[in-house]
Amino acid sequence: MKRVIASVLLVAFLAGCSGMSGREQRTVSGGAIGAAGGAGIGLLTGAPVAGALIGGAAGAATGALCCGDD
Repeated sequence: MKRVIASVLLVAFLAGCSGMSGREQRTVSGGAIGAAGGAGIGLLTGAPVAGALIGGAAGAATGALCCGDD
């Protein structure tokens, strides 16, 4: 059952990203990468949720501000 739910969520996420601009794609990508990195660092320090939230916010901001206009 968990695999079915994960598959449905993955398909929904990918379908939802198909009409995004370059800036929106960078924002989502930066947020996801930042959240993963922040959770990893937070896991080492004992606060994975706080690390994921801080890393996700920083990554999304960086992705939105970085690399050109679209």
